Amino acid sequence: MKVVVLVGGVGGARFLVGLKALLGGPEHEITAVVNTGDDVWMHGLRICPDLDTCMYTLGGGIDVERGWGRAGESWAVKEELAAYGADPTWFGLGDRDIATHLVRTRMLRAGYPLSAVTEALCHRWEPGVRLLPMSDDRVETHVVVADGDETRAIHFQEWWVKHRAGLPAQSFASVGAETATAGPGVVDAVLAADAVLVAPSNPVVSVGTILNVPGVRDALRKTEAGVVGLSPIVGGKPLRGMADACLTAIGVDTSAEAVGRLYGSRKTTEDGVLDGWLVHTGDRSDVPGVAVRAVPLLMSDVDATAAMARAALELAGVRVG
Repeated sequence: MKVVVLVGGVGGARFLVGLKALLGGPEHEITAVVNTGDDVWMHGLRICPDLDTCMYTLGGGIDVERGWGRAGESWAVKEELAAYGADPTWFGLGDRDIATHLVRTRMLRAGYPLSAVTEALCHRWEPGVRLLPMSDDRVETHVVVADGDETRAIHFQEWWVKHRAGLPAQSFASVGAETATAGPGVVDAVLAADAVLVAPSNPVVSVGTILNVPGVRDALRKTEAGVVGLSPIVGGKPLRGMADACLTAIGVDTSAEAVGRLYGSRKTTEDGVLDGWLVHTGDRSDVPGVAVRAVPLLMSDVDATAAMARAALELAGVRVG
């Protein structure tokens, strides 16, 4: 079985763990198309938060309590940078994590594309899932915010980490997306898949950014595989993070139904991507042209997450075991 998953950071990584546990053996191939819109240059280093979160989580190196960064991390470099007053002071780089960024940056500057760099980094972590950047091109999410009487655009990381999404967002822009191309293997993986799943990741700045890359949405609409999404909204609230602030900024309600309608149906809309939509037990959702099922969607442990993945695959027309 070949399964492709569109993923963002923490929620997407945890979903991949459950899917991997469900499918298990080498006869199955899982490919994750990972958001790179959160990527940023900091202190001369190229940082790819979602790629690293997926790699560390699947490879057993993640800080489980935080959900991001390395386990057993120390912060000596961060403290020294702060002592120098080196901006930005609000983005923490852990000492272990910096090694990954150093290797990535050196390879990028030597001319290797991000997809090749990611493959090389994964040789150490052996995630058991093929991690593909959504694009090798530089695509970054910027946020137009209202800051007092001023309206300005800032990098997503500044809005998310420094301001905790507290500055009212007016819009989002995927800078560079118009001229970007899907990363090597991305379109082919979607077209050859037996099932395509949209993880319960941020629908605006994670999944939405992936869909902004030319070629990705078209591949989802053309694939013969069933495309099923899992709602990141449970009981009117995000499972994790501040997706509600992102949805409000684009005029979409924070509900499973509204997010399903945002993604849209492959059958009844011109740019929709879904055949099926999983919502949490008790949530109502009507998405025209999309088969909606209610199942438990709380990723409380690996078994619960594997059960979610099984339900998604079955809705996509694929039976496991």
